[in-house]
Amino acid sequence: MKIVLDARWIFREISGIGACTRELARHLPRLDGSGEYVFLFSDELVRDRTESEAGLADLPNVATLTVGYGPFSPLNQAAMPSLLRSVGADVFHSTNYMIPLLPFPRGRRGRTAAVVTVHDVIPLLFRDHAPRSRKSRLFPLYRRLMIEIGRRADRILTVSEASKRDLIREMRVSDPGKVRAIPNGVSDLFLNAAPRPDRPPPRQPVILYVGRMDPYKNLEMLVRALDLLRRVHQVPATLKIVGPPDQRYTGTSRLARDLGLADRIRWTGYLSDDALVDAYRQADILAHPSRYEGFGLQVIEAMAIGLPVVCTDAGALPEITGEAAIRTSPTDTPGFAAALARALTQPALAKSMIEAGRRRAAAFTWRKAAAATIEVYRELAAEAGVK
Repeated sequence: MKIVLDARWIFREISGIGACTRELARHLPRLDGSGEYVFLFSDELVRDRTESEAGLADLPNVATLTVGYGPFSPLNQAAMPSLLRSVGADVFHSTNYMIPLLPFPRGRRGRTAAVVTVHDVIPLLFRDHAPRSRKSRLFPLYRRLMIEIGRRADRILTVSEASKRDLIREMRVSDPGKVRAIPNGVSDLFLNAAPRPDRPPPRQPVILYVGRMDPYKNLEMLVRALDLLRRVHQVPATLKIVGPPDQRYTGTSRLARDLGLADRIRWTGYLSDDALVDAYRQADILAHPSRYEGFGLQVIEAMAIGLPVVCTDAGALPEITGEAAIRTSPTDTPGFAAALARALTQPALAKSMIEAGRRRAAAFTWRKAAAATIEVYRELAAEAGVK
């Protein structure tokens, strides 16, 4: 069986989807020695870095292929059918929602089976999730595309049961049996990192946020919660925001200035993997105020390193965090502030959250995720009579 994995979702600055793609590239060929894997790239620097990071160079069942176009290019739609034929692909797996449509006919199996990972359907659930994004500006086209992908893909993978339910409904999937929930894992970088040192409650605790600036991430609520935490609960905390800057959404920084908190918030921008580990280890709590998550990778990464987590009860977050986090409604700013105050001022509570979080994080491994993905490939191969 020959599998083409679309690794063009790994960018020079690693995002959540890029990190997931890299981990699959690391684990799939090692667990599936009988499969032949072709990893598709569009950036030679990313290809070389991924080969090194994932240890691919010496694996006999791995090849890489570099093309001059990305997943959203019109050329991707035009050129991919012949590329898949030329390599003899039995399965094509895109680790994000976009697939080339022509090789995968609607309503019947093509020469190559299509597997697509849809991490969430946030743009279909929240029209204002990121109002200046291309998906929002071209929403009718995006919605039509997602429904078409749902019809053409032979298997749709997603990362939680919550996302699976929403995906089946919003993408109008007529055969729910072809949708599989396979949770993400936690990279060994976080699972094997030196745990945060035990320390007494700091005088000025550091709250960490990791993620994008899109409005659905609810950062303005977090800033208001920081204000209440300092004024009402008398906890002189500071906030560190990790993530790439986005000039489209400046409301959070304006709100911080209006509340007199500008000097209490540090914006780090994008951080490398090693720097992100350090950020988790140096913080006192992770705050994740999102209005919806299909998974919430940063929540599990923080737990793996031993960081208490306060998050919302939106989307998959209850499913992913279990009893290891304090959760509130994404609209309950006073409740979120109170939850932060509890975790930051009650050492016994923080210790129990840390212990529960480490146990919870250990249940999410990329080995499990890759093994479940291989089972999907084999299921498709068996249907087509491919060995």
